[in-house]
Amino acid sequence: MAEAATPLRPRDERPVLALSGGVGGAKLALGLARILPPAKLTVVANTGDDFEHLGLHIAPDLDTLTYVLAGLDNPETGWGRRDETWSFMASLEELGGETWFRLGDRDLAMHVERTRRRKRGESLSEITADLTRRLGIATRILPMTDGCVSTRVRTPEGLIDFQHYFVGLKCAPPVSGFVFAGADKAVPHPDINQMLRRPDLRAIIICPSNPFISIDPILALPGLREALAASRAPVIAVAPIIAGRAVKGPTAKMMSELGLKVDALTVAAHYRGLIDGYVMDDADSRMAAMLDLPVETTRTLMQSLEDREHLARVALDLADRITAGTGMTRATDAG
Repeated sequence: MAEAATPLRPRDERPVLALSGGVGGAKLALGLARILPPAKLTVVANTGDDFEHLGLHIAPDLDTLTYVLAGLDNPETGWGRRDETWSFMASLEELGGETWFRLGDRDLAMHVERTRRRKRGESLSEITADLTRRLGIATRILPMTDGCVSTRVRTPEGLIDFQHYFVGLKCAPPVSGFVFAGADKAVPHPDINQMLRRPDLRAIIICPSNPFISIDPILALPGLREALAASRAPVIAVAPIIAGRAVKGPTAKMMSELGLKVDALTVAAHYRGLIDGYVMDDADSRMAAMLDLPVETTRTLMQSLEDREHLARVALDLADRITAGTGMTRATDAG
């Protein structure tokens, strides 16, 4: 007699909200998109990195998320489009133009079309919604605001616009702080606050993006941090630090220059009062007992699609366990 099949667990249809920067956040966003029902995931993208270059509106984090979720990303660089060509940059260099920020030929189309439509009066969120739909993305990618916020890095030479610091100067100047110019006048996209008030919101996931330059610009928008903390859904952060090192980008360098200990505990402390649960790498499991909130340890290095899906499940499962528990206690101290 054949054994009875194990019944499949019903697919959870509750919506999920994620906060993300570029490369690291996009990896987890893809994992979430692959395991959640279509259109049940909204990813709020940092736009503090946006800037005008060569007369074009460049939105690095928005575009990285778009290319990753559309399957068009360059796996070698983590940014830009795959199978890219560089005729435009070569011709621009011949003419003596600015080439410190490289725009591939395929990628250029995104910036040209975005700029054209913005000049026509469309909002950044309207443009993003249409472009992602045209690229076959079911997940909603939502700019944190339709206003203008510009991340600037405080250095011994003064304030430097983020892209000049990050790309032009290759993160060389030491960092002493950050300014999110315009954040006090910008407003979160109204759909973000609407989602945060939903009683059926399953979880809010803070992706493993740089806390200072990818997540903090989002949290700097008036009222948003308070709205996140007031949401009935558990807020889960995924550590971007593994065994004292950042997987990619200047997170560890910045932490060190800010006088912070480079470890997962420091990131948890940065989100104090906001998060209800924390996911860190197995390599940092000894630190779990030092936090006064639920912690899950697992492999957080995302090198494959399976890794991305696994980490997404771990984060959502932690959120579900917190919801099913007796209540939520947000961290008031960490390490």
